[in-house]
Amino acid sequence: MSLSWPWALLALLIFPLVFAVWWLTRRRRRRAVVRVTSIALVRTAVPGRSHWRRRLPVALLTLGLAVLAVGAARPQATVPVASSSATIMLALDVSGSMCSTDVKPNRITAAEQSASAFIQSQAGGPRIGLVAFASTAVVLVPPTTDIRQLLSALGGLTTSFGTAIGEGIVTSLDAIAQVDHSVAPTGAAVSRPRGAGYADDVIVVLTDGSNNRGIAPQTAATQAADRGVRVFTIGYGTDNPAPLACSSTQFGGLSGGGFGGGSGGGGGGGGFGGGGGTGNPFLADYGALMQISRITGGTFYRAQDAGQLSKALARLPAAFTIVRKHIDLASWFAAGGGLLIAAAVALSLWWNRTRRRPAIP
Repeated sequence: MSLSWPWALLALLIFPLVFAVWWLTRRRRRRAVVRVTSIALVRTAVPGRSHWRRRLPVALLTLGLAVLAVGAARPQATVPVASSSATIMLALDVSGSMCSTDVKPNRITAAEQSASAFIQSQAGGPRIGLVAFASTAVVLVPPTTDIRQLLSALGGLTTSFGTAIGEGIVTSLDAIAQVDHSVAPTGAAVSRPRGAGYADDVIVVLTDGSNNRGIAPQTAATQAADRGVRVFTIGYGTDNPAPLACSSTQFGGLSGGGFGGGSGGGGGGGGFGGGGGTGNPFLADYGALMQISRITGGTFYRAQDAGQLSKALARLPAAFTIVRKHIDLASWFAAGGGLLIAAAVALSLWWNRTRRRPAIP
């Protein structure tokens, strides 16, 4: 909890003054002693009250005033709330290796099912966009809240040749820039001040291979970090790839120009840059994916089957759709302090009310 007007707490200094006045008053009363011949007369004239009855109203009044003083300092609580302005770009690898059957029924089908469940779980929340990448990257669906459009695009994924992870990131950045003008497109100069925190927008990269086309993922990750956009990466598939098996609608061409038709090939080998390479086309480059997330402030996940992929996607919203919001608690403190003071006054009046004595026959 934080205080907007901490200087208002100086009002608490009045309590020592009130206590000093009360103590001096009691001391003067003790000096004014009335001599009587019978204690019984005093007990009859003054109704008896226990110590707690005398002190409870004073304690409630003091506590109420203290609560009001704290409320005057405008306390604020920082609570996590769901952000409705967030944009999530799902960048999905559609290289030919996504036809591998080590994830049942095959990688691309399991990815479609998990991504569909994730999109449906975010209904009414952040905008979601889809990017598919193989030898190049294309925006399938710009950021939108239209769940049907997103699910329809997922159902039409087809494979192609190559793996351009870096292109998938920069294409996602440009799609975000179209709807969030605080994020500069990749061709523009970045003027984001240091320490500005992360943007509400994130990119989720799901890939089962190593980059071998286009811009180096490290360069793309740096561009995302400069814009405050976090990149969460998911290394997909097992270490023991199985034969390729895709449906006729999932197989794409090997010429590298699109995402439809033909038969499947590998996801491309290679290191952390563009072109060629010696990496296994069926294994995700976990080191590169970890580096992308580390550069941008995101998180790396590994998913070797459909269950792990679904769990990884389910954990993501808590990381990037929850923002911190300051809530003013002054009204709550005012209400609490008022109730305490009202209770103190009510008890004091009730216990000090005049009681009629029965007539003496």
